Amino acid sequence: MVRVLVVEDDPGIRAALLRSLTSAGHAVSSQPTGMAGLTEAVDERPDVVVLDLGLPDVDGLTVLSMLRAVSQVPVVVATARDDEREIVKALDLGADDYLVKPFGGDQLEARIRAVLRRAGHDAPPAPIVVGGLVVTPTSREVTLDGIPIELSRKEFDLLHLLAQRVGEVVTKREILTEVWRQAYGGGDRTVDVHLSWLRRKLGETAADPVYLHSVRGVGVRLVDPSAGPAGPVA
Repeated sequence: MVRVLVVEDDPGIRAALLRSLTSAGHAVSSQPTGMAGLTEAVDERPDVVVLDLGLPDVDGLTVLSMLRAVSQVPVVVATARDDEREIVKALDLGADDYLVKPFGGDQLEARIRAVLRRAGHDAPPAPIVVGGLVVTPTSREVTLDGIPIELSRKEFDLLHLLAQRVGEVVTKREILTEVWRQAYGGGDRTVDVHLSWLRRKLGETAADPVYLHSVRGVGVRLVDPSAGPAGPVA
């Protein structure tokens, strides 16, 4: 589990980041001031720091400079400052990445994964949450509304592929290549059968889909049912 320290003075933004990063499977702590964040970063040694620049006590660039004097912890600057000179200065002072507000939780999570890879700390893949569906790659476990779902190896691989590309239409050609490692050709039936089994275990059908929506003549996509209509389906 990746330990993330968020240094952010805005209570609303801080709470949103805590929710997003926690739901991604991280252990998250936070501090509202620069000096408190610096102290925790030195004492607790998190795996990555998400640092705002507009802090109430000490400017974030000063915090970054002080932190770099004693630690090489990866730092993602997350700030409303979008001036190129500020970005260059932060990177020159040792920031590993720079993210301008507003941004989505998925983008921050991707930036964290990237800086950890560059630092040699490959983060384990985080659970993927789609509505009430949680797919955990490390343990190959799936829960639906908190209830464990038993899947075969191929069923899990299929669901994981779709979850990694939630909202996108994944073609049968791509499914055969990624899940079965075979070229397309006569594999429609294999995909259709496994989709049918998967739907049954998720408590839905092709005629009455909830998560798995077939797109006529193209493929299938996994959707969050709480996000609204999924569009035309077969």
